Amino acid sequence: MTDNLFQADLLDGRVALVTGGATGIGQAISRRLAQLGAKVTIASRNPTALQDACERFRRDDDLDIAWKRLDVREDGQVKMVIDEVAAAHGGLDILINNAAGNFICPTAELSPNGWCAVIDIDLNGTFYCCRHAYPYLQASQSGGRIISISTTRANTGWPGAAHAGAAKAGIQSLMRALAVEWGNDGIRANFISPGPIAGTVGVQKLYEDLGRSEEMRAQTPIGRFGEADEIANAVAYLASPAGDYITGAELAIDGGRQWNFGV
Repeated sequence: MTDNLFQADLLDGRVALVTGGATGIGQAISRRLAQLGAKVTIASRNPTALQDACERFRRDDDLDIAWKRLDVREDGQVKMVIDEVAAAHGGLDILINNAAGNFICPTAELSPNGWCAVIDIDLNGTFYCCRHAYPYLQASQSGGRIISISTTRANTGWPGAAHAGAAKAGIQSLMRALAVEWGNDGIRANFISPGPIAGTVGVQKLYEDLGRSEEMRAQTPIGRFGEADEIANAVAYLASPAGDYITGAELAIDGGRQWNFGV
């Protein structure tokens, strides 16, 4: 995936926080935002993964990206981290809600703890981040941006992962509500729904480990898994001035899989 699709200073001076930014899709998003001039902080529960990612950004991409340990399930911790990021950089312009959890489990066997764990990370964590980012996004001179990572499975239901499907559907509803409630505050709230993305934990756990990779590729009209950079480029588009008139929208990036009902 080419790195020169966008003007190099497209996001100069903007401040971004990416939850789940140390690995997979979140790492690709963080790299792309920083390459375009944004001051990026990544946050997750794993300090080792965060440190490793930031060292890799410096070594391989010459990018100075900061990190914060954050459990998005903890409302007080979310507020503290967002306040710290805003204090360090003079505000917050872009919030990427990417932290997520999932595992395969038939719904009849899904424990309350298992259900709550995914709802807490995906849906509640997104709400906490949006709520505490609100005053900073409202004050953004470039127009605040919230971009949440969902899944096309949220539109159809997700047999075997009902907890994740429900959480992501809740995120989508939340983004549409915020688009209306916060539009007059200059805040755009959108979500991206990826299909299977190569090199991610999700594809590994849900498809590769279960021997379903070829089945998933066959269901995708484009004939391949997506790349994390393709999601990152969509985030850059929505975060940029090109996304000024887009809010409450879904951008599905799944190679057409959601429309393949068979013939």
